Amino acid sequence: MAMGTQTRAVIALILTYAVLGLLMNSVGVVILQSIRHYAVTKTHASSLEACKDLSVVAASFLLATRLPAFGFRRALIASMLIVGAGALLMSIANAFWMTQLFFVVTGICFGTGKVATYASIGLLRPDRAGHASLTGLVEGVFMVGVLIGVWMFSWFIGADATGTDWLHVYWLIAGLCAVAAGLWAITPLDESKAEPESAAAKSAGWRQMLRLLALPTAIAFLISIFLYVLIEQSIGTWLPTFNNEILHLPPEMSVQASSIFVAALAIGRLGASALLRRIHWLKLMLACIVCVAALVLVTLPTTQGLTLRPGVGWLNAPIAAYVFPLIGVFMAPIYPTLCSVMLTSLPQERHAAMVGLMVIFSALGGTIGSFLTGMIFQHLSGQNAFYMTLIPLTLIAIALIRFDRMIGRGPKGAVPVDAVS
Repeated sequence: MAMGTQTRAVIALILTYAVLGLLMNSVGVVILQSIRHYAVTKTHASSLEACKDLSVVAASFLLATRLPAFGFRRALIASMLIVGAGALLMSIANAFWMTQLFFVVTGICFGTGKVATYASIGLLRPDRAGHASLTGLVEGVFMVGVLIGVWMFSWFIGADATGTDWLHVYWLIAGLCAVAAGLWAITPLDESKAEPESAAAKSAGWRQMLRLLALPTAIAFLISIFLYVLIEQSIGTWLPTFNNEILHLPPEMSVQASSIFVAALAIGRLGASALLRRIHWLKLMLACIVCVAALVLVTLPTTQGLTLRPGVGWLNAPIAAYVFPLIGVFMAPIYPTLCSVMLTSLPQERHAAMVGLMVIFSALGGTIGSFLTGMIFQHLSGQNAFYMTLIPLTLIAIALIRFDRMIGRGPKGAVPVDAVS
């Protein structure tokens, strides 16, 4: 593959994955808008998380093994065209049922796109160093896409004069999808090394995944991953609504302020990569859990009794709007570090099966976490909804200690930090 063609393929890959990340992480903003404009309950609005995550699970089960035969490049083009068409329908339909359908489609395309993206990284950068570098770049731009999405949605919400103008953001998203699909259409990708698996190989793959579920280390790991994503998605999804209804921030600022949490996750992930060279992973993870719990216990009491005030802006917003999202700094290292420890404790040929289980348990954790948080938010309060994160946080600490005892420690306690969520 010529250098110019390969560079174009890398750009197409990054753009496609960033657009999918933008949409997958827009669910919190859309929940806020659904509550405000479609008059749905918080519990009903939380179904959007299920639409998104359960579709990812379905795609992982039903489509992943078929992608080599279909073609990774064609799968990415199809994902962009389907999501782009869904975005146009979102801007026209202006109904909650369409929002649910759109997130079902987005989840399926993301599940398909993630498999195709990671498989394509191996085709573009087969060497270990190049693969790690491109994976880091793709995942880094993924986070940038999430941040851009938060501010892009907030801008359209702030400029909404009719109650439906915010849906015009989907015209822009459809345009991005068209650009990505068009770029892939003119960019060849050599997929000759990714030959379709035989029926016997597919069957063995499913058996291998089931065998992993019988390993005590895998059980402890998957429980930890499930609980972590439950917490992260609960906060990420409901933080815009918390900012609006509990902190009484304007709708557009509620969305913008939630980007602090996303930025904190990015900072925490980068910072941990340096610390893990010097500190054993379990010590760092337990310290992070303690810091998260401390921020929850210190910050949430300051949100009691806040009332709606005119002219609330960045200079006079409640301190919790800035401090509470910083828990992302301490949450961020948990997921990638756990994934790295688990994968490096397995032989290479079992990594794919474990990654499939990681995706499934992560999606289930996000769905259940968002639903439970929505119910507590609806029937009790936003503060109680976020206080409840202390329960799974404690369970994670217990599971981590158990997990560490089962896998044993390396000679220096070093842990690779290339894994990303």
